[in-house]
Amino acid sequence: MKSVIKMDRVTKSYKGVPAIKAVDFDLRKGEVHALLGENGAGKSTLTKVMAGVVKANSGKMVFHGRNVSFTSPHEALNAGIAMVFQETSLVPSMTVAQNLYLGSEKFLNRLRGIYISAQQFLQSLDFSVDPTAMVETLGAAKQQMVEIARAVHHNAEVIIFDEPTASLTPEEKRHFFALLRRLKGNGASIIFISHALEEALEISDRITILRDGKWVVTDDTAHFNLDKIIAAMVGRTLSEELYRHRSEAGTRKPGKKVLSVQDISMGSMVRNNSFSIFEGQITGIFGLIGSGRTETFKIISGIDKRDFLRGGAIELNNKPVRYYTPNEAIGDGIVYVTENRKTEGVFETMTIGENIFAGFLASGRGKSWVIRLKDIQELAKRWIKDLSFKTINKNARVVELSGGNQQKTVIAKGLTQEPCIIIFDEPTRGVDVGAIGEIHQLINKLADKGIAVVVISSHLPEIMNLSDRILVCRQGRIVEELSTAETTEEEIMYAAVH
Repeated sequence: MKSVIKMDRVTKSYKGVPAIKAVDFDLRKGEVHALLGENGAGKSTLTKVMAGVVKANSGKMVFHGRNVSFTSPHEALNAGIAMVFQETSLVPSMTVAQNLYLGSEKFLNRLRGIYISAQQFLQSLDFSVDPTAMVETLGAAKQQMVEIARAVHHNAEVIIFDEPTASLTPEEKRHFFALLRRLKGNGASIIFISHALEEALEISDRITILRDGKWVVTDDTAHFNLDKIIAAMVGRTLSEELYRHRSEAGTRKPGKKVLSVQDISMGSMVRNNSFSIFEGQITGIFGLIGSGRTETFKIISGIDKRDFLRGGAIELNNKPVRYYTPNEAIGDGIVYVTENRKTEGVFETMTIGENIFAGFLASGRGKSWVIRLKDIQELAKRWIKDLSFKTINKNARVVELSGGNQQKTVIAKGLTQEPCIIIFDEPTRGVDVGAIGEIHQLINKLADKGIAVVVISSHLPEIMNLSDRILVCRQGRIVEELSTAETTEEEIMYAAVH
C-alpha cells in the first residue's frame, strides 16, 4: 500500500542528547497507525518533526514522494498535516467557535454566523460543546473535544492525535473512535499516540513501538496482544502487575476514621454527599465526568467552597473543619494531587527542585527568610532518587520533562508536605506504562505506611488494581460502596450510569 509519509533514519537531539535516533516510520493512506512507547521513548518528538513543530538534526521525511522539511506547524498544516497535542493549544480567553475557526477566518465575520456554523459542525462530530462558551470555563474533556474538532475542521489529509482520549469518558471515547473510523473511511491517514494500550489494540490497523528514542518494531495490530506490546515497550512484561485485581493481592482493613463527610453540597455539582475515609487504606473513587467526584475532593482540600448555608459538615480526626484556602488544608495534612498538572500542578518554567521546594514552603515548615540553593538541590536529589525520575538533567525545567516525570514532580510536591490524607486525581493520566507501575507502587507504599489514600480515576483497571474499597459517584453524590474483592468492572460501571 502507498505510503503518505515516510521517515528515514530521523534523529533529533536536545543539547547533544538524542530524543530520537535513526528512526524509520511510514504511514499509509487510509490507516490508523498507533505509535506506542514509554514517556521519553520519542513518540511526541517524532510526530512533532512531521508536524513542523521541531526540526530534525538528520534524516529525511518524504511526503507524497517529495522530500520535505517543515519549518512551522502552519506550513505543515497548509500541506495537509495537522496535530492534536496532548496539552491543548487553545486560546483560553476566546470562545469555542472562535478557537475552532482561528487562522481560517474570512475577511468579514458575523459572530452569529460563526456560532451557528460551529454548532452544526460540533454536532456532526457528536461533541456536546457550547460554541459560545469561553474555553477557560471548560473542563479538560471539553477542551480536548474542541482541539480534536479544530484539527478535523482543517480537512487535513494526515491527523496526528497525541493522547486524545486521556480526558474523555467511555461514551465520549466511543464517539471519538467512530469519528476516527469515518475519517479513515474518507481516506484520511491517522497517527494515534496513547498510553491506553487497549485502545491502540481496538482502533489501529498497525502499531509501531519506540523505546529509548529508537525504533523497536512495526507490524499489523492483529499480531500484537497486551503482553507483546508491553514487552516491546519496556523489555519486560508488566501486565500482571498493572492489571491484576486488588483481591488477588489482598485488601487492607480500614484503620482509624480520619475524615467524615456529611451532606456536603456545592450548587448543582455536589449534592448532599456523605462518606468516610480511613487511614492505611486506599479508597477508590469512580464516576463519569460531571459526576462531582473531583469537585467533592476540591471542597475537602480547600480549593472550592461548599455552600455557606446547608453546605454540610466535614470532620478531620473528629474535629469540624471548613477550609477557605488550600493552604489551611495542607496545614492540617490534607494534600490534593491535581488531575491537571499543566495549569494547576507545576510551575513549568521552574526546575524539578524549585517546584518541590515550593511544595515544602507551602507546608509551613520552611520558615527561613533566606532560601539557600543548597537546600533546594538536596531536596530535589532526595525526591529524584525516591521517585525514580528519568531525566537527562536534574536542573531541567519541568516543561522539558516527559509526562511521567512531570507527574512525579507534582506528586513529590505533595509528599514533601507530609500529608495524613493524600488525594490523587487521575494519577496516571498521560503517563507511560513503566511510570504507571512506579506510581502504583508508590501509592501502595503510602497506604502501607498508614496514610489515608484516595484515588480518583476514570480508568476501571486502575480502580480495581489499587482500591481496597470503591465509592461510586453519580450526579453529585456517592451512590454506592463496593468491596473490591466482591465486585466487577461491569457492576461499577452500572452503578456510575444508572
